[in-house]
Amino acid sequence: MLLPADYHMHTPLCRHATGEPTELAAHAVRLGLTEIGFSDHNPMSREGWDDWRMSQGELDLYVEKVQQARREHPQLTIKLALEVDFIPGQEEWIKHLSARHPWDYLIGSVHYVSGAWALDNPNTTSEWQTRGVFEVWTDYFERLTLAAESGLFEIIAHADLCKKFCFYPKQDCTPLFTQFLNAARRKGVAMELNTAGLRKDCKEIYPSPQIVQLAANLGVPITFGSDAHAPGEVGMNFPEAVTLARSAGYTHYCRFIQRRREDAKLS
Repeated sequence: MLLPADYHMHTPLCRHATGEPTELAAHAVRLGLTEIGFSDHNPMSREGWDDWRMSQGELDLYVEKVQQARREHPQLTIKLALEVDFIPGQEEWIKHLSARHPWDYLIGSVHYVSGAWALDNPNTTSEWQTRGVFEVWTDYFERLTLAAESGLFEIIAHADLCKKFCFYPKQDCTPLFTQFLNAARRKGVAMELNTAGLRKDCKEIYPSPQIVQLAANLGVPITFGSDAHAPGEVGMNFPEAVTLARSAGYTHYCRFIQRRREDAKLS
């Protein structure tokens, strides 16, 4: 099986990853990947927002590290991107970042659903006990829908990240999923199949088979991402992700060049 492009990979600049871009690229070559993309966490408009992203002053260094990986691995197509936290009120900052470098794509993600709480932070899982689970899922998908509608992103990451710690609501969330997917379809935004979920408590690809099937039915395009935070995680569990996509009816996935979409056939 020729694996699809891995468009979600991190670097040590995010403070919780290991392995320089050139090391992750070397592992991709060993796996037989022909295309990857680095999409580290974006710097925020205010320094000290949290402790798991590059600073504003490190953005150019990040780009140089990706360019170095390109020089050292010319046989591999390496895309330059960012994973950008979507937080209402930060749209102008995101536009500023998007103009800083010739990105191939921007991945929109939601970690913060209210205030300073990142719902996927293992150090703050106790916060789940003080909130209604369905309320959190509702807030999460409403913000994800806004991200898809914003026109700021080519891809939306890990579309049900809220399941990471296995806090599942009893209520039917299908309307929440459909609202987000309809927004993605209208805006031509791709949904990522992210295999990192298999390495988390939920032990399931992001998003769930239900959401992938709904996305396929609506014609929402897809990309693939390992969310690698170490060289050995590059392309991890991609055969399973391809199988999931195919079972939902997908025959193609997206590639991006200078923020222009191209479709590629799943092999």
